Amino acid sequence: MNIPIDASWIEAVMLASVRLAAFILVAPPFSYRAIPGTVKALLAVGLGLAVSPVVTKGYSQLDIGPLLLAIVMQLLIGFALGFLVMVVFAAVQSAGSLLDLFGGFQLAQGYDPQLSLSGAQLTRLFQMSALALMFSSGAYQLLLGGLARSFTAIPLGSGLNVSATIHVMITATTSMFVSSLQIAGPLIVVLFLADLGLGLLTRIAPALNAFSMGYPVKILITLSLGGILFVALPGVVTALTGDAVNALVAG
Repeated sequence: MNIPIDASWIEAVMLASVRLAAFILVAPPFSYRAIPGTVKALLAVGLGLAVSPVVTKGYSQLDIGPLLLAIVMQLLIGFALGFLVMVVFAAVQSAGSLLDLFGGFQLAQGYDPQLSLSGAQLTRLFQMSALALMFSSGAYQLLLGGLARSFTAIPLGSGLNVSATIHVMITATTSMFVSSLQIAGPLIVVLFLADLGLGLLTRIAPALNAFSMGYPVKILITLSLGGILFVALPGVVTALTGDAVNALVAG
């Protein structure tokens, strides 16, 4: 009994799985360390089989040398696309870091081995909330859809446009800083006004030593008004998902 084996089909699926595995290692929420490496590898292979009708169309088998170069190229493309998604969603983490800095929580530094994240309470809280919203709202499916469309924008046989990719990375990094300021900006303004009010009170009545109440007051304001940010966080995650999908297609 002869079982026909299409070597070109297997090779194309393997190259697609390499790109997908590199993306999963970098991009949230798939890069979360609580997900076992075996699950990530199986997910990459499964997604490679899912996109096989697209990647195998018109693909021809390569020799050993070009195949090794193609594997390296797919790794670079996967890491680049994963970096674009990671930078976009880093806006939520950066917003938490800004609130930790201005709210006085930065004094209690901590390390979270699950996220490989060093930061205070609000940084980890915002990051975990964004990950939970991505899974619960189905935003990760949009990311996978954008990743599948990347095989149409960047086929297996083509190289990576370095200049365009660098331009997209710079744009995504700039948008990340702008988004983090938009998320945390209103509360930062309130905390700045609280510092300004304490400073004026110290000038008017130096004996009160108003700055001794600075940290408790700022922490109270942060905890009281921080819930407003959580109300807007689902919309923020939805908007960031759209930006990440656009970055995947443009990259």
